[in-house]
Amino acid sequence: MSAPVIDISGLHKTYVSGLRRRRVEALRGVDLIVPPGEVLGILGPNGAGKTTLLKAVLGIVRPTRGQARLFGQPAGDPSARRRLGYLPENHRFPTYLTARQTLDIYGRLADVSASDRHERIPALLEQVGLASWEDARIGTFSKGMMQRLGLAQALVNAPDLVVLDEPTDGVDPVGRRDIRDGLRSLKRAGTTVVINSHLLSEIELVCDRVLIMNKGRIIRSGTVDDVARQGTGWRVEVDSLPEGVDTGSLPVRVEESGRALVVDDGQPTTLNALIDHLRASNVQILSVERHRPSLEAGFIDVITNGEAAS
Repeated sequence: MSAPVIDISGLHKTYVSGLRRRRVEALRGVDLIVPPGEVLGILGPNGAGKTTLLKAVLGIVRPTRGQARLFGQPAGDPSARRRLGYLPENHRFPTYLTARQTLDIYGRLADVSASDRHERIPALLEQVGLASWEDARIGTFSKGMMQRLGLAQALVNAPDLVVLDEPTDGVDPVGRRDIRDGLRSLKRAGTTVVINSHLLSEIELVCDRVLIMNKGRIIRSGTVDDVARQGTGWRVEVDSLPEGVDTGSLPVRVEESGRALVVDDGQPTTLNALIDHLRASNVQILSVERHRPSLEAGFIDVITNGEAAS
């Protein structure tokens, strides 16, 4: 089995600030292993500890207790960081530089050879949809274009691990689709990706696994389906639901549109009883499909109920 890309155990981080030396526990015993090639999404409300966790992985902050290892080396070790690409939230580039010049500078900082930069930069700009803007000054870029350039910057050293903090913030739907396609390409190439994002719909579409943080702890970790509880119900769409049709005896709820009914308990016997009841009432059934709440609904449920990690 391949060694983990990220290996975190017993990680605690306490900040002390202010004249009263107020202690803030940003991380409270985090354990996390990320294998090669996984696309991991990190979710949580503001103040949950997500940014501190990322900074610990990057070696920017030192833990109070516990350890974080990257490619088998202590987080922050130069040999490990050479294999890392990072897009911070609210990044800034000098506005007088062009897109090509920016990537060239960051490539030099990452010790990418001149020949590799010459080959890689045009390909990256093409990949993020900025090929026609390579010689435009960054001061003319929109926020979405800045995000695209930031992603290209994170990939300029062909990293084995990419850490992205809000990568689709301010990006239009076409741009988000392009970034998703790029992330899928990275996964096919075996690159490990860690994403911190508030856009749960984006996480839902690209991640193999998600973890939810709250108050410095990981309170749930699993596939998107695990978090959203896929497979717990059925959705029956009907042409219309006449007023005289009563489903009160069945554990079924009617969606707001009035044209779909959801069997939350997921039992085939309940589904069949509902179908029999609708047919007996001459209700036309248009479709029957597996139903689960969205990732957003699962996330809100976990945070609201304060569920402990399994």
